Amino acid sequence: QVQLVESGGGLVQFGGSLRLSCAASGSDFSRNVMSWYRQVPGKQHELVATITSGGSTTYVDSVRGRFTISRDNTKTTVYLQMNSLKPEDTAVYYCYAVVRRAGGTYAYWGQGTQVTVSS
Repeated sequence: QVQLVESGGGLVQFGGSLRLSCAASGSDFSRNVMSWYRQVPGKQHELVATITSGGSTTYVDSVRGRFTISRDNTKTTVYLQMNSLKPEDTAVYYCYAVVRRAGGTYAYWGQGTQVTVSS
């Protein structure tokens, strides 16, 4: 069973920074495609950033240039460095893993971590 544990959320002022971490266990982490999603009440999950097993990254337009996704395969951890935070970045941020095994492809979610940006 794959487990994803996020940390690093909190309250920060407009223009501040936070770094989210997601520690993964129970899979060959280096093969996983890892993503960060976020969700505000009443809305669907929004894909924020993705990093492939090869290190390629993609971002939603609203965070490109401000957020950086990275991974450390030795620590089986994915990070989201968030700079120049804005109130509209306020959300619960979720780690998401796509795990490929011999039996198929499986998706897993973390429990979420709250990020609140005050104006």
